[in-house]
Amino acid sequence: FMLTIELQNLIFHAQHGIYEEERKVMNTFEVNLSVSYPEKESAFESTEDIISYVNLFAIVKQKIQNPVFLLEKICQDIILKIKNQYPVVSEIRISIYKLQAPIENFIGKAGVTMHRMFKE
Repeated sequence: FMLTIELQNLIFHAQHGIYEEERKVMNTFEVNLSVSYPEKESAFESTEDIISYVNLFAIVKQKIQNPVFLLEKICQDIILKIKNQYPVVSEIRISIYKLQAPIENFIGKAGVTMHRMFKE
């Protein structure tokens, strides 16, 4: 069996983008994260038995606050940090959306999704 921890519709304000103006002003970003790992024999009675969504949130928050040019870089950094901290993880999917994309007459959100599966 697999367990999946999900963090959905997280909102952050940061300065990412390839355009200089984007790195000067705050933009709003939405993050969705799911982290899957094999269920072990457990009674699920303590945080020792799980991957903490509090820790996952802290990783996302730390990584998204470092300005970069590309959302793909943030996704990659978050995935690597989670896998390093939780080697048992078998699958990670993360989406990051820019809610005010610098595109003329654009209404919506633009973003990327990165999905990594790890061998046992």
